[in-house]
Amino acid sequence: MTNAVYLNHLGALCAAGRGHAALRAALFQPPAQLQRPRLTLPDGHDWPTAPHLGRLPDTSRLPLPLRSRNNALLLAALEDIRPAVDDAISRFGADRVGVVLGTSTSGIGESEAAFAAARRNGRFPDSFHPLQQELGSPAALLRHVLGTSGPALVISTACSSSAKALASAARLLRSGQCDAVIAGGADSLCQFTVAGFAALDSVSAGGCNPFSRNRDGIHIGEAAALFLMSRESGPVRLAGWGESADAHHISAPDPSGRGAIAAMRQALARAGCAPADIDYVNLHGTATQQNDAMESLAVSQLFGGLVPASSTKGLTGHTLGAAGALEAAFAWLTLHGNPAGLLPVHIWDGMPDPALPSLNLVQAGQRLPQPPRRVLSNSFAFGGSNACLILEATP
Repeated sequence: MTNAVYLNHLGALCAAGRGHAALRAALFQPPAQLQRPRLTLPDGHDWPTAPHLGRLPDTSRLPLPLRSRNNALLLAALEDIRPAVDDAISRFGADRVGVVLGTSTSGIGESEAAFAAARRNGRFPDSFHPLQQELGSPAALLRHVLGTSGPALVISTACSSSAKALASAARLLRSGQCDAVIAGGADSLCQFTVAGFAALDSVSAGGCNPFSRNRDGIHIGEAAALFLMSRESGPVRLAGWGESADAHHISAPDPSGRGAIAAMRQALARAGCAPADIDYVNLHGTATQQNDAMESLAVSQLFGGLVPASSTKGLTGHTLGAAGALEAAFAWLTLHGNPAGLLPVHIWDGMPDPALPSLNLVQAGQRLPQPPRRVLSNSFAFGGSNACLILEATP
């Protein structure tokens, strides 16, 4: 049995669009004017957001506990890889196909709407079921729709959730417990998360502006990204992953970057490569004061200031539990079907913070002299939960 794990097929959607072509176009040449609809909270404050504005599948025929916008986002991502998934189930058997996902919201949005209706009408609407917000709902959804009976789980470690889901899927494959795994994550916009980050003074008034001297926090987006993973050779390999838990603070990262560096070093060691072998780094890059200070320090210590790097959160918003899988999707799109060697653009105001170590932030149109071979993607979460993935193009 080979230990190599491949990301064979990808379905993804977010505020930047849906599908490979639309997402590549947005990553490599983002629009001059980004659409950031504002969400008004009950306290009257309104904040920029990054919803997916396209069509989503109808969930009305699903069992009531599985009906949620979060699950509709997942179904949309599944639609784009469904033929390959069905083929894997047919070849390997339903019990040999696993599901590993990450989320932080699940169906919280449905609960918000239901409680608002109950305050107005004195009763919960018939469309509400408490299990809609259960964190295991996304895995239960895919099992229900696909008829699989292999291992199925959801990881919820805030912003590292779906990066850790890909690492967990790789372990299921390498251990022989599964022959294929549907792995990724989804998070849907809701007032709860926006209000929570606003209470921490972490939401930007105008939008995410990572590593700028003017940065003032995140704006929240929504997304879903699903990979079909297996040991069968595919266009991109999950070459390495690293996970650490520095537990410095419940919400603030360790300012020394110790945990982040440990996760990156672990991923490099597992991939059998050195920092110089990485062609591009997808930064966690939330545009909060403390995260950007920590990450710029950690990346500069490990890579110096030469490796091209960018945060894609200015384009997509911070998609929280879906961010790790979404940004792995961006790495996949950068490695596969990109013969020009273009790199995801760093979206900001172009005003560097002199207090931060200098990074080689990708400009519009920037490309490598040859197609990239390896991409590293960072995900750092509350509680010091750190995850790092290294994706490698298959020769």
